[in-house]
Amino acid sequence: MHPQQLATLDRERFQRYREYLDFYHGDQWLTPASRTWQRERRLTFNYARIFIDKLTAYLLGDMTCTVQPLEDTLEGRERARRAEAVLSQVYEANDLQQLDYTTETDTAILGDGCYKVTWDPDAGQVRVTAPDVQGLYAWWAADDPARVWRVATRYPLSAEEAALLSGLPAPTGGRTPPPAVTVTEVWTAQEFQLWMDDALVEQKPNPYRAIPFVIFPNLAAPKQFWGVSDLPPVMEPARELNRALSQLAGILELAGNPIAVLENVEQAEDIAVQPGAIWELPEQARAYLLDLLQGGGVRLHVDYIDLLYRALHDLSEAPRTTFGDNARSLSGVALEMELHPLLQKVRRKRLIRAAAYRRRNDLILRLLEQHTGERYGPYRLGVVWSPVLPQDRSRLVADERALVAAGIHSRRRAAGLLGVEEPEAEFAQWLQEQGQVHGLG
Repeated sequence: MHPQQLATLDRERFQRYREYLDFYHGDQWLTPASRTWQRERRLTFNYARIFIDKLTAYLLGDMTCTVQPLEDTLEGRERARRAEAVLSQVYEANDLQQLDYTTETDTAILGDGCYKVTWDPDAGQVRVTAPDVQGLYAWWAADDPARVWRVATRYPLSAEEAALLSGLPAPTGGRTPPPAVTVTEVWTAQEFQLWMDDALVEQKPNPYRAIPFVIFPNLAAPKQFWGVSDLPPVMEPARELNRALSQLAGILELAGNPIAVLENVEQAEDIAVQPGAIWELPEQARAYLLDLLQGGGVRLHVDYIDLLYRALHDLSEAPRTTFGDNARSLSGVALEMELHPLLQKVRRKRLIRAAAYRRRNDLILRLLEQHTGERYGPYRLGVVWSPVLPQDRSRLVADERALVAAGIHSRRRAAGLLGVEEPEAEFAQWLQEQGQVHGLG
């Protein structure tokens, strides 16, 4: 796979990424500002950014990764406990809580997200990063988009960084700094290639025996590999809202600085609209101030803005209640029904994220097994999410206690739903305390 071939691939997708990023950062007008009218007012109310940031906060919340043994034996449970412990250590070492938040924001904007799981030989630990999908390419099986068989990623490096990566001497001398180098990594399950610009500097068997990338969509499109951004549904109403508010602001500005209208006057000088001003007009001439607010015209603009505002919330699936508005004093159940569109969207995203996190955790554990020699499997990986809406904790505890007693929920599941980070460790400590209490008794 030569890097020159990548230059012609996925141009439409990368162009879409750039448009979404510009829109998220506030570049939301389709046409440039007019040069002939210097006072043209263009207001931008960046609701798109607020919607994405708020949805990301609702989506992530508190998340716990679990490891369950497939062999229900003492040894199997101990291996699962150690696997959960090392996963927690990897998460802390890589600050994955912060990485997940920034990656989720980027994924909601662009429509696609990615994690890369590799081994850092210098630090002797697993390294988890989030490559920029704007330099990511993927090839998948024609009959199954979930089966990725090749991944390429491109990113720029300074000449010094590229020399360190390739092991070649860094360029020296000259008054101008050496140009940046475009690095291309090409991965398959069997082979790894490293390119510097158009030169192949390394080719070897894949040391991980698996493609170390987890690529996932923001929201899945049917039969498509690449995902769907949160921005397209709100882009048109957001642009129209900016235009309508700018127009209303212009009307109010002119109303506050009224226009003097003279009739039957061929020429006028020193006509000032100010308190105490006296105008001398010829016979049969008429003068008055143009009132742009008469007849309730402004109300029509306000009503139209309210319609746009409602459409913006409906299409983003983020009701006004999401922003803490409870003007109707709704009860808890009624508020939950009001937020149902948001809850459904969060659920759709969590289904995708749970699969991505399980795949990421599997890569982490496999790398640890490969480099430390410790065996954690066979296991079943899981993800437990915290509730999106605030819960009555005392009622939740009572419900989980009844479900565990009835054999419907396990202790592990109940502990995960209650926010316990390491259920097995907590249960082991409880058993130890019980033994000490009964021993003393």
